[in-house]
Amino acid sequence: MPLARSLSMTSLNGLPQWEDEDLPVEDLLLFEVSWEVTNKVGGIYTVIQTKAKITADEWGENYFLIGPYFEHNVKTQVEACEPPNPAVKKAMDIMKSQGCQVFFGRWLIEGSPYVLLFDIGSAAWNLDRWKGEFWDVSNIGIPFHDREANDAVIFGSLTACFLKELSSQFDDKPNIIAHFHEWQAGVGLILSRSQKLPVATIFTTHATLLGRYLCAASIDFYNNLDQFDIDKEAGERQIYHRYCMERASVHCAHVFTTVSQITAIEAEHMLKRNPDVVTPNGLNIKKFSAMHEFQNLHSMYKARIQEFIRGHFYGHLDFSLEKTLFFFIAGRYEFSNKGADMFLEALSRLNFLLRVHKSDVTVVVFFIMPAKTNNFNVETLKGQAVRKQLWDTAQSVKEKFGKKLYNALLKGEIPDLNKILDRDDITIMKRAIFSTQRHCLPPVTTHNMIDDGNDPILNTIRRIGLFNNRTDRVKVILHPEFLSSTSPLLPLDYEEFVRGCHLGVFPSYYEPWGYTPAECTVMGIPSVTTNLSGFGCFMQEHVADPAAYGIYIVDRRFRSPDESCNQLTQFLYGFCQQSRRQRIIQRNRTERLSDLLDWRYLGRYYMHARHLALSRTFPDKFEMEPSAPPKTEGFRYPRPSSVPPSPSVSQHSSPHHSEGEDEDEDERYDEDEEAERDRQNIKSPFSLGVLPQGKTKQHGEYRN
Repeated sequence: MPLARSLSMTSLNGLPQWEDEDLPVEDLLLFEVSWEVTNKVGGIYTVIQTKAKITADEWGENYFLIGPYFEHNVKTQVEACEPPNPAVKKAMDIMKSQGCQVFFGRWLIEGSPYVLLFDIGSAAWNLDRWKGEFWDVSNIGIPFHDREANDAVIFGSLTACFLKELSSQFDDKPNIIAHFHEWQAGVGLILSRSQKLPVATIFTTHATLLGRYLCAASIDFYNNLDQFDIDKEAGERQIYHRYCMERASVHCAHVFTTVSQITAIEAEHMLKRNPDVVTPNGLNIKKFSAMHEFQNLHSMYKARIQEFIRGHFYGHLDFSLEKTLFFFIAGRYEFSNKGADMFLEALSRLNFLLRVHKSDVTVVVFFIMPAKTNNFNVETLKGQAVRKQLWDTAQSVKEKFGKKLYNALLKGEIPDLNKILDRDDITIMKRAIFSTQRHCLPPVTTHNMIDDGNDPILNTIRRIGLFNNRTDRVKVILHPEFLSSTSPLLPLDYEEFVRGCHLGVFPSYYEPWGYTPAECTVMGIPSVTTNLSGFGCFMQEHVADPAAYGIYIVDRRFRSPDESCNQLTQFLYGFCQQSRRQRIIQRNRTERLSDLLDWRYLGRYYMHARHLALSRTFPDKFEMEPSAPPKTEGFRYPRPSSVPPSPSVSQHSSPHHSEGEDEDEDERYDEDEEAERDRQNIKSPFSLGVLPQGKTKQHGEYRN
């Protein structure tokens, strides 16, 4: 038997290198299989799209993504080309000769990875035969009316067929790794294992099927994980066959991974297997050359949001926009899972606190959650039209005023300000003022909802009475559509909108990872998350005092809903008490956390999963070094020693403490010193060194 090759990684220029010279990446082929390759459905698309660059940098021409072919996606995202690998081309040609349409090209995203796309429709004539074969190997029957499950069988059968044709061309090497994401791709894994193909398999679940369904039903999920009759619950929700596909994929895989510790606990109970590796989700971090460029972008896009507010609240704009904070929640319209129910209740309590303390701060809250609508409502469009008309009027009067002032100054005269505006100008301005009168409250939604009588957000707004009254310090705007720079209402892309806001609020009950707060962090915007989200758990593990860095973590796991809501209210109220300088300091700290979320750091966990799969599939060729798995210790941000970023961290006896106290605290803040200390905590991505035996880690010593 040949000696097993040792698997470990070192870091060179920030990119992974194989230590064993006899094991170049050329001896391996990596395929990632997902229904969301070039096909945006949910968050898995973001995972695969953003991870592609770091994986392509590591694997080069030997990295391929497998997904479904949809013409409208391919036309805009994929550049056709010939496969660089002759074995891949031969396997594709064999499949084409069998009547299956296969498309190959480069996905036009960062990293430009190769994609292999199967046309599901062209192979649908095999569906009954493939369902029968799937039943023979797994005893899982797929009902004819479940279109998504039927597509998964076709997609999985095509994937397994391709891997079979490919692997049959190789004798000893290259070795193949196939990484499957979610149950829609799992059929290919099950069939590959049943056919005993020489392929190392990995299965990643980004959320369990049953977990999402149970949480949506307002069940106390996390306190009863070991109490559920899994088969009964899946059957009652008519997803038993999907659940079986997911569970079979989990147990067939050589390596099972999930995206967070909280989902690992869930998977252990729902899918009856403990994940081998937790693979947190990352983002491609692009640092600005100018250190505070993200602060400038915040100011620029905040001004754009303020313009929208001027139109939306015309006639009721009796609050100062300079003292107005913009909060938002965004994502799928899952009222309970995404925490919109708790957020609204906390907003009601926040409104009470701000009114009782006679605060001059106003909070405008955006709900960016797509729902079924007819179109923009008339009152919202009218508001933007009135704002534009007022702007045009002001510009024309300003131009006339400027000319008269200019001519008077040329003559060496100080103009009579009572005469510089004539009667026509006064009339125009009066008409403009009259046009801003409105006899109704500013709308709480920007669109005409199709079923607003049963809409949970609108019904809760009616119950708590947040109707945008003049006396309300919290104003609510539901925007039931994804943001777009071409919108006539709020012409901003999502990223631009987030940069213009002050706080993202995501008090989710079910959130396996949570890209929305992660995106806020990368853009330097503070956010609220929970200890039931993967992101929240990850930040608790890595940051000693998350609130100091603008990550507020609500305890929804060990507190009652009412206690959690009170905690969220305190976070929001504390944020409203911050001075402008404190918010700037906090945004600087938040943005520095973005290194933690970079794929150049988090990609190590996917690497470890691939190494583990190789060692389990081909034990005579590969073995894992004892230094694995990668540790997260040594990446913990300490609590900043300078000024508390929020009054909620260091409460004063009175909410009306003196300005001098803030200034004294601010003097202790040295941003360069703080930033340098934080940079020391994450030094070299992908270094998996271990401490020599007998050496203890000193306090403040951070090693990768």
